Amino acid sequence: MYKWGWGNMMGYGGWWGMGWLFMILFWLAIILAVAALLKWLVGASPRIDVPRQKDALDILKERYARGEIGRDEFDQKKRDLTQ
Repeated sequence: MYKWGWGNMMGYGGWWGMGWLFMILFWLAIILAVAALLKWLVGASPRIDVPRQKDALDILKERYARGEIGRDEFDQKKRDLTQ
């Protein structure tokens, strides 16, 4: 006589009893695929370039260009900064 229950399901190599594991793996794969797609789409968007911060020499050059300091003072401060 055929007997229903877990014993019979496990008799087929145990695959029927492992259905919950395959369902979890399936949904995990779907979630990872969607996350990878979103990351790819967001990464493909053009990025706004952030201007680099000015260093001391850039500020010194700007002050010289605006006429705030003279040539001698510019040369002296430039030597001080590059040493």
